[in-house]
Amino acid sequence: MSRNHEAARRLLDGRFEKMGPPALYARPLKGWIRAIRDALGMTTTQLAKRLGVPQSRVVAIEKGEVSGTLTLNTLYRAAEALECQVVYVLVPKQTLLSTIEARADKKAKDILAQTGHTMKLEDQETSAQELQAQYQRLVAKMLQGPPKNLWDDLE
Repeated sequence: MSRNHEAARRLLDGRFEKMGPPALYARPLKGWIRAIRDALGMTTTQLAKRLGVPQSRVVAIEKGEVSGTLTLNTLYRAAEALECQVVYVLVPKQTLLSTIEARADKKAKDILAQTGHTMKLEDQETSAQELQAQYQRLVAKMLQGPPKNLWDDLE
């Protein structure tokens, strides 16, 4: 893996670790806009006035957030009207290193399965011990190379 990719991965993994579990940031059932508006004691009419839109549009915005159809631009505008800021982040389900290692594992297994099938057809089967050694070498090689190659699918 190149040093730039490795440094970027380490930096991001460190930032994600400091954030704590993603459940802390989970959207409330009624959405962030509605939750904050309610906590501030602001009506939909008052928020509509701050946004310069009809009251019915605020209801639609809140529903759009819950359904996932709200645009980022509208979310930013609503946040500003609520005197909030939007923090936009993609949080990996596991560390980025774990994601890369899992992908190398899968790709190595796929390559060896494809190769093993061809060799079996040619009556040149490899022992389990040799397959394991090939697997370990292949994973190590993939983890040392450019990570972009990990994301190419086998044909």
